[in-house]
Amino acid sequence: MSTIPHLINGDLVTDGDRTADVFNPSTGEVSGRVQLADTATVQRAIEAAKAAFPAWRRTPAAKRAQVMFRFKQLLEQNESKIAQLISQEHGKTLEDAAGELKRGIENVEFACAAPELLKGEYSRNVGPNIDGWSDFQPLGVVAGITPFNFPAMVPLWMYPLAIVCGNCFILKPSERDPTSTLYIAQLLQEAGLPAGVMNVVQGDKVAVDALIQAPEVKALSFVGSTPIAEYIYKEGAARGKRVQALGGAKNHAVLMPDADLDNAVSALMGAAYGSCGERCMAISVAVCVGDQVADALVARLTPQIKALKIGAGTTCGLDMGPLVTGQHRDKVRGYVDDGVAAGAELVVDGRGLSVTGNENGFFLGGCLFDRVTPDMRIYKEEIFGPVLCIVRVNSLEEAMQLINDHEYGNGTCIFTRDGEAARLFCDEIEVGMVGVNVPLPVPVSYHSFGGWKRSLFGDLHAYGPDGVRFYTRRKSITQRWPQRATHEASQFAFPSL
Repeated sequence: MSTIPHLINGDLVTDGDRTADVFNPSTGEVSGRVQLADTATVQRAIEAAKAAFPAWRRTPAAKRAQVMFRFKQLLEQNESKIAQLISQEHGKTLEDAAGELKRGIENVEFACAAPELLKGEYSRNVGPNIDGWSDFQPLGVVAGITPFNFPAMVPLWMYPLAIVCGNCFILKPSERDPTSTLYIAQLLQEAGLPAGVMNVVQGDKVAVDALIQAPEVKALSFVGSTPIAEYIYKEGAARGKRVQALGGAKNHAVLMPDADLDNAVSALMGAAYGSCGERCMAISVAVCVGDQVADALVARLTPQIKALKIGAGTTCGLDMGPLVTGQHRDKVRGYVDDGVAAGAELVVDGRGLSVTGNENGFFLGGCLFDRVTPDMRIYKEEIFGPVLCIVRVNSLEEAMQLINDHEYGNGTCIFTRDGEAARLFCDEIEVGMVGVNVPLPVPVSYHSFGGWKRSLFGDLHAYGPDGVRFYTRRKSITQRWPQRATHEASQFAFPSL
């Protein structure tokens, strides 16, 4: 059985006694074991990054960008292998895994523009014979802690941009599906990145706490659940670190009476059940304005949910694979049980699903609840599974109030043909990412990703322009060369023009 190591200073490292099982969720079998770092292993990675930083920060931005150009080519050349690795350990379909990688590659493309992104600002003669300018300098050693649901894409939100800005990076990926993440990091080494600039430390909370507590780590980027995001933000900020911590979500889709219902249903099927709902941007609540819309939506969704093609993720042509672990499947199933007990109408029940030939896999069929109310646990909490809840309201204003009252503010969307309604929704909704007839409004790489309220802790969003600002700090320089023939008296008042 294979052991998944760390990557430290360009070498694969298997020190330490602690390991954890890695499963193939389609079969339920253990496929490997991953090393779990202790504090000493994390410190070893930190020292490697610290040693590599002086030379890397002095490397011209254009040369750093050249590494990213080669990295992009290697990712594209190895797309099928990476998708296979993702599917084997996460369970998502091959098509979904390939789509995830493509969105990650977009962030590498953005990082290739480093010479443009890192240009400073210059002003001549801000005062008598005085010039002023600012530039953007790297922080030093920075770290990322990433979730299981996007083992390729989310790390690619972080380290390409951090590295191209001149930092050295330590990645702590999810211990549930680490192989694809490690393989991609090795491709970055193959692209010509110097040893120590990029390090991968496998692990659990021990590794996370070691990164938080290490004074050498200047910034932490995190994507995961809200309780852990809040913990990392508080503990990191208390130690003077720069932190961006993206947390959980409960994303609502509002369906207006004038919505193109057929297109809305197609969009909701993918947004709610794609990747088994294991997405922070998944639509988990459909808010129907009027009973007529709700009844029509249920009638159209029900047969499509029952017809979902579900099986081993590595099989082509499927709609859904398994959930990532048996423990998580049981947690999602528990939410369905709770919704039934609370009085919601379970229109489609996926709890009894069994996949022939993969009876021990971590499968759960698509579930649909109707007549869900805001006091129910299935409405309030992030389920992170293939469960869609329908809430009925009487007006757009009531729908918006429902969304604005929720503790999460990650993503939302509205389906309508009414421009006035769409404009009101975009202006007044208290959510960080908004779609109009777009169910998953994930910003492209040259914008930035992040929610509001308890979906984001920190001031800067992930990747894009905010990512450049997060991984750099501004330095302002004011310079004067006095003329030799002149002598000026001392000035004791605060300087001004």
